[in-house]
Amino acid sequence: MLNMNNIYLISDVPGYPPQISRLLSMMNYARYTTLEAVKNLSVHELDFLLDAESNSIGALLLHFAAVEYAYQVETFEKRELNEEEMSIWGAAIHLGEEGREKIKGNDLSYYVTKLNEVRERSYDLFKTVNDDWLDQQEEFWHNKQANHYFMWFHVLEDEINHRGQIRMVRKRLHS
Repeated sequence: MLNMNNIYLISDVPGYPPQISRLLSMMNYARYTTLEAVKNLSVHELDFLLDAESNSIGALLLHFAAVEYAYQVETFEKRELNEEEMSIWGAAIHLGEEGREKIKGNDLSYYVTKLNEVRERSYDLFKTVNDDWLDQQEEFWHNKQANHYFMWFHVLEDEINHRGQIRMVRKRLHS
Protein backbone atom coordinates (compact mmCIF):
# COMPACT_ATOMS: atom_id res chain seq x y z
CA MET A 1 0.00 0.00 0.00
CA LEU A 2 3.02 2.29 0.34
CA ASN A 3 2.81 3.90 -3.09
CA MET A 4 6.00 5.88 -3.64
CA ASN A 5 4.43 7.77 -6.56
CA ASN A 6 1.95 9.31 -4.09
CA ILE A 7 4.06 9.48 -0.93
CA TYR A 8 3.77 13.28 -0.71
CA LEU A 9 0.03 13.35 -1.33
CA ILE A 10 -2.45 13.32 1.50
CA SER A 11 -5.35 12.17 -0.61
CA ASP A 12 -7.67 9.32 -1.46
CA VAL A 13 -6.34 5.79 -1.12
CA PRO A 14 -8.15 3.25 -3.29
CA GLY A 15 -10.51 1.10 -1.23
CA TYR A 16 -10.87 3.51 1.69
CA PRO A 17 -13.23 6.41 2.44
CA PRO A 18 -11.83 9.97 2.22
CA GLN A 19 -10.93 10.71 5.87
CA ILE A 20 -9.51 7.25 6.52
CA SER A 21 -7.54 7.65 3.27
CA ARG A 22 -5.99 10.85 4.56
CA LEU A 23 -5.10 9.29 7.88
CA LEU A 24 -3.51 6.34 6.08
CA SER A 25 -1.64 8.73 3.76
CA MET A 26 -0.09 10.43 6.78
CA MET A 27 0.71 7.10 8.43
CA ASN A 28 2.35 5.91 5.21
CA TYR A 29 4.52 9.01 4.94
CA ALA A 30 5.58 8.70 8.59
CA ARG A 31 6.50 5.05 8.03
CA TYR A 32 8.42 5.88 4.88
CA THR A 33 10.52 8.46 6.74
CA THR A 34 11.03 6.04 9.64
CA LEU A 35 12.33 3.35 7.29
CA GLU A 36 14.63 5.89 5.63
CA ALA A 37 15.98 6.87 9.07
CA VAL A 38 17.00 3.28 9.85
CA LYS A 39 18.15 2.14 6.43
CA ASN A 40 21.19 -0.15 6.47
CA LEU A 41 21.64 -0.22 10.25
CA SER A 42 23.47 -3.24 11.66
CA VAL A 43 22.35 -5.28 14.67
CA HIS A 44 25.00 -3.50 16.74
CA GLU A 45 23.65 -0.10 15.66
CA LEU A 46 20.04 -1.16 16.30
CA ASP A 47 21.03 -2.27 19.82
CA PHE A 48 23.17 0.78 20.66
CA LEU A 49 22.25 2.63 23.85
CA LEU A 50 23.23 6.24 24.45
CA ASP A 51 23.21 5.60 28.21
CA ALA A 52 21.77 3.26 30.83
CA GLU A 53 18.34 4.90 30.64
CA SER A 54 17.86 5.21 26.88
CA ASN A 55 16.02 3.05 24.37
CA SER A 56 17.71 1.43 21.42
CA ILE A 57 16.65 2.11 17.85
CA GLY A 58 15.48 -1.49 17.59
CA ALA A 59 13.33 -1.12 20.69
CA LEU A 60 11.79 2.05 19.31
CA LEU A 61 10.98 0.34 16.01
CA LEU A 62 9.27 -2.50 17.85
CA HIS A 63 7.51 0.09 20.00
CA PHE A 64 5.91 1.54 16.84
CA ALA A 65 4.53 -1.87 15.92
CA ALA A 66 3.39 -2.55 19.50
CA VAL A 67 1.57 0.77 19.86
CA GLU A 68 -0.16 0.32 16.52
CA TYR A 69 -1.20 -3.22 17.46
CA ALA A 70 -2.49 -2.05 20.86
CA TYR A 71 -4.59 0.65 19.20
CA GLN A 72 -5.96 -1.88 16.72
CA VAL A 73 -7.14 -3.97 19.66
CA GLU A 74 -8.46 -0.98 21.61
CA THR A 75 -10.30 0.77 18.80
CA PHE A 76 -11.47 -2.08 16.60
CA GLU A 77 -11.91 -4.90 19.12
CA LYS A 78 -12.83 -2.72 22.13
CA ARG A 79 -10.56 -4.52 24.55
CA GLU A 80 -7.13 -4.35 26.12
CA LEU A 81 -4.24 -6.60 25.21
CA ASN A 82 -4.60 -10.02 26.79
CA GLU A 83 -1.89 -11.92 28.65
CA GLU A 84 -0.61 -13.67 25.53
CA GLU A 85 -0.44 -10.41 23.57
CA MET A 86 1.34 -8.69 26.46
CA SER A 87 3.94 -11.48 26.48
CA ILE A 88 4.61 -10.60 22.82
CA TRP A 89 4.31 -6.81 22.93
CA GLY A 90 4.73 -5.77 26.59
CA ALA A 91 8.44 -4.97 26.51
CA ALA A 92 7.98 -2.91 23.34
CA ILE A 93 5.03 -1.02 24.78
CA HIS A 94 6.72 -0.26 28.09
CA LEU A 95 10.31 0.14 26.80
CA GLY A 96 12.66 1.23 29.61
CA GLU A 97 14.50 -1.50 31.51
CA GLU A 98 12.24 -4.28 30.21
CA GLY A 99 12.83 -3.15 26.63
CA ARG A 100 16.58 -2.88 27.13
CA GLU A 101 16.68 -6.44 28.50
CA LYS A 102 14.39 -8.14 25.98
CA ILE A 103 14.68 -6.22 22.71
CA LYS A 104 18.10 -6.79 21.24
CA GLY A 105 20.01 -9.00 18.86
CA ASN A 106 17.57 -8.60 15.96
CA ASP A 107 18.51 -7.47 12.48
CA LEU A 108 16.69 -4.70 10.65
CA SER A 109 14.60 -7.13 8.62
CA TYR A 110 13.10 -8.49 11.87
CA TYR A 111 11.82 -5.04 12.84
CA VAL A 112 10.66 -4.15 9.33
CA THR A 113 8.75 -7.43 9.11
CA LYS A 114 6.98 -6.70 12.42
CA LEU A 115 6.15 -3.16 11.30
CA ASN A 116 4.80 -4.44 7.99
CA GLU A 117 2.73 -7.23 9.56
CA VAL A 118 1.04 -4.84 11.96
CA ARG A 119 0.51 -2.20 9.27
CA GLU A 120 -1.07 -4.76 6.94
CA ARG A 121 -3.47 -5.64 9.75
CA SER A 122 -4.29 -1.93 10.13
CA TYR A 123 -5.04 -1.69 6.41
CA ASP A 124 -7.40 -4.66 6.69
CA LEU A 125 -9.12 -3.28 9.78
CA PHE A 126 -9.60 0.18 8.29
CA LYS A 127 -11.42 -1.45 5.36
CA THR A 128 -14.11 -2.57 7.82
CA VAL A 129 -15.16 0.94 8.91
CA ASN A 130 -16.30 4.21 7.35
CA ASP A 131 -15.37 7.81 8.05
CA ASP A 132 -18.07 8.11 10.74
CA TRP A 133 -16.14 5.57 12.79
CA LEU A 134 -13.33 8.14 13.16
CA ASP A 135 -15.74 10.44 15.01
CA GLN A 136 -16.89 7.82 17.52
CA GLN A 137 -15.96 8.85 21.03
CA GLU A 138 -15.09 6.92 24.14
CA GLU A 139 -13.39 7.55 27.44
CA PHE A 140 -9.65 7.86 27.03
CA TRP A 141 -6.81 9.45 28.98
CA HIS A 142 -7.60 11.23 32.25
CA ASN A 143 -11.31 10.31 32.02
CA LYS A 144 -11.74 12.54 28.98
CA GLN A 145 -13.47 11.73 25.73
CA ALA A 146 -11.45 11.04 22.61
CA ASN A 147 -12.52 9.98 19.17
CA HIS A 148 -10.94 7.29 17.05
CA TYR A 149 -9.40 9.96 14.85
CA PHE A 150 -7.45 11.32 17.81
CA MET A 151 -6.44 7.84 18.93
CA TRP A 152 -5.01 7.02 15.51
CA PHE A 153 -3.44 10.46 15.29
CA HIS A 154 -1.64 9.48 18.50
CA VAL A 155 -0.31 6.32 16.82
CA LEU A 156 1.05 8.56 14.07
CA GLU A 157 2.49 11.23 16.36
CA ASP A 158 4.08 8.63 18.64
CA GLU A 159 6.03 7.28 15.68
CA ILE A 160 7.03 10.77 14.55
CA ASN A 161 8.15 11.73 18.05
CA HIS A 162 10.24 8.61 18.56
CA ARG A 163 11.64 8.83 15.04
CA GLY A 164 13.26 12.05 16.19
CA GLN A 165 14.94 10.03 18.93
CA ILE A 166 16.06 7.49 16.35
CA ARG A 167 17.67 10.20 14.24
CA MET A 168 19.45 11.62 17.26
CA VAL A 169 20.74 8.19 18.34
CA ARG A 170 21.85 7.43 14.78
CA LYS A 171 23.91 10.64 14.70
CA ARG A 172 25.58 9.64 17.95
CA LEU A 173 26.41 6.08 16.83
CA HIS A 174 29.78 6.98 15.40
CA SER A 175 30.69 10.05 17.42
